Amino acid sequence: MSQFTVSGRFQTRDGMQAFTRSIEATNENVAREHVLSKFGAEHNLNRTQIEIGEVVAE
Repeated sequence: MSQFTVSGRFQTRDGMQAFTRSIEATNENVAREHVLSKFGAEHNLNRTQIEIGEVVAE
């Protein structure tokens, strides 16, 4: 498994909030899906409210 840094922004009541998360995943697509599911669960967001800007392997 590789380490990925995923950055982007998500919608809040006050506008867009930036985020950066470090994720351990098998590839870039799995890292994206993991971030989308975690933010959806933690912040009660739809996938359309989350914008992933960059996924970088470490």
